[in-house]
Order: sequence, then C-alpha cells, then structure tokens
Amino acid sequence: MIYREAGQFKTTYAADQAIFPIVQDRVFVAVLLAAAFLVPPLAANEYWLQAILIPFLIYSLAALGLNLLTGYAGQLSLGTGGFMAVGAYSAFKLTTAFPWLDIIVVFLLSGLVAAGVGIVFGIPSLRIKGFYLAVAMLSGLVAAGVGIVFGIPSLRIKGFYLAVATLAAQFFLIWLFNKVAWFVNYAPSGTITAPPRTVAGVMVTGPEATAAVRYVTALGLVVLFAWVAKNLVRGRVGRSWMAIRDRDIAAEIIGIRPLRTKLLAFAISSFYCGVAGAEFVFLYLGSAETLAFDISLSFLVLFMVIIGGLGSILGSFLGAGFIVLVPIFLTNAPHLIGIGMPVALQKQIELMVFGALIIFFLIVEPAGLARLWQITKEKLRLWPFPH
Repeated sequence: MIYREAGQFKTTYAADQAIFPIVQDRVFVAVLLAAAFLVPPLAANEYWLQAILIPFLIYSLAALGLNLLTGYAGQLSLGTGGFMAVGAYSAFKLTTAFPWLDIIVVFLLSGLVAAGVGIVFGIPSLRIKGFYLAVAMLSGLVAAGVGIVFGIPSLRIKGFYLAVATLAAQFFLIWLFNKVAWFVNYAPSGTITAPPRTVAGVMVTGPEATAAVRYVTALGLVVLFAWVAKNLVRGRVGRSWMAIRDRDIAAEIIGIRPLRTKLLAFAISSFYCGVAGAEFVFLYLGSAETLAFDISLSFLVLFMVIIGGLGSILGSFLGAGFIVLVPIFLTNAPHLIGIGMPVALQKQIELMVFGALIIFFLIVEPAGLARLWQITKEKLRLWPFPH
C-alpha cells in the first residue's frame, strides 16, 4: 500500500510531465542519490571503489550513449569502443597540450571530438540498415581526419563491400595508434597516461588522486548526463528518434528529417561514449594502450544495453551493473562456499555460468532487466489485487 499515487493530484502541466510524477519515486531517487554520494566515499574500501563502483559508472555512461543510438534511434552500432578511444586520446592530447585546461572541460571537449567522428560515420546510416549498419559503424573507430577518408567512399558502396571496407577500419585504428607516435606524444611505451589534474584544489586524476575523489567525479558526471538523456528522450528529439526507429518512411512523411535526426543521434551517442572513454583512462585505468578499446569493449557495452533493456535509461545502469557485478560474484562464489578448484577450471565454469545467466534473463524477459523492474512497480501499484 505504500506505492500508490492515489490522492496525488496534478494541478499544472509541469507537474504532470515531471520525470518522477509519483512522490514515492522522487523520495526513493533522492535517498538513492544521497546515499551514492555520501556512503561509498566514507565507508567503501579501495577495492570496492576502484574495481567495482568506478568501472560501473563509466560503463553506465557508455551504455547510456549507445542506448540513445540503438535503443531510441534504432541505429545499431558496434563502434562504441572506438568512440571511447577517440575520447580517451583526445583527452590525453588536450591535457598535455593545454595543461591549464580544467579536467572537466577536457572531458567535455573530448566528447565533442567523438561527436564529430560520430557525425562523419553516421552518414552511412542513411543508406544501409540492420547488420550492415552495425558493421559499418566499426569505421567509427577511426579519428576524424581519417574518418573522412573512409566515410566518403561509404556513400558510394553498399552491402557486403561496405561491410568489408568498414571492418578494415577496426584494424586500421589499432595500426594507426600503434605506429603514429604523435597520438601518444612520442612515448616509447606506446601508452597514454593520465597526468595529475585538480578541480577546486582537489586532485582528480593522476597517481595521487584518491579513489573516493575519482568515484565522486564519475558519479557526478553520469548523474548529470543521465538527467540530460532522460529529458532528451522525453521531448521532441526523443520522439523523432523513436519515430525513425519504428518506421523511418512514416516518420519522414509526417515531417521528421531522417538526415538531421540520425546524425544528431550519432553525435550525441558519440559524445557520451567519448566522455566515457576519457573517464575510462583518466579515472579508472590511469594508463592504457589501444588494445583497451578493441572490439571486445564494443560488444561488452552492447551486451549491457541488451541485458538492461533497449530504449531505457534505467536499463543502461542495470545492464552495466549486471556485467560488472556478476563476474566478480562468480569468481568469489567457490571460495565463499568452501569449494577449491584450479584457477583455469574456475574461469571456464565462470564463463559458462555467466553466459547461461545472460540467456536465462533474455528468455525470461527479452525487453531486459528494466522491464522486470517496471513489472515489479506495476504489481506494487495494484497490490493486493491479483491482476
């Protein structure tokens, strides 16, 4: 009986269109945010902050960006890892070239660079769909200048030839960042390292930055961008994306411009992924090579979106939590119950159980974990009635 909107009357359009129209939802979210900002920095140890919570927040931001493109706009992309790499390398070049720049501004500028790359490689989406679009988006793994070289021919070729041409861009990026030393400032190791930077006198990046400060920074950014994304999908832009996703011809008939709508989706999605990539290096890894952004990262973020729920802001967080937490639980489960086994066997069992859990959840609810949460809320609103 505690989750009812009976007696909660709306007297203005603003109240009726609020993100959380039910008082219980607003209270729950406020308490959750307060706990997220206060409890982990004060109570969690280094392992929880560094190995679990920080990557969870960064992956959530990347999944949020991909969900805007794939879940809301219906444009399947496999280039998430590439756009994250563009953001990471852009942040590295900006911080080393302009040491006086605020690190938050660097993150935002890195997202803008990734957005530019997303626009370049969003052009093929106007000609192809489905699996071929997914393969074509692998070309989003190239920097903006190289992207123009690959993007222009993509307007001329279609089908299998376009798939092969854009797939080659994935391998080209690895070669480019490995061979062109300018991207790593001619470092002999070939890696990029986050330099120490402060915000309001507090060290945010670098070896001396504490895990608690990096956690609060990542949390603040993901909360801000989640709020922006929620308002985007509730407004005219989000309705245009969903119209293109459901039936692009009908959307064009009613006045929606496919070119502008799709390119906007690619730009905003790439912006989110670019910021996530910059955080991935500066707030989580500290230093990274190009292999940290290979195709496996793109698939990982795609799995988060599918498991969490396509077309759901909450699903991006639930999917990231599932992907981050379940492997850790499976790794520690044998020790918790007192079962000893070889490490190789344990890893194989972990992979099998993890895959089985993914299949199970997709069978139980193909719409993702966000739909299960929605069903739970609907049942609470009707309780104790059986229907």
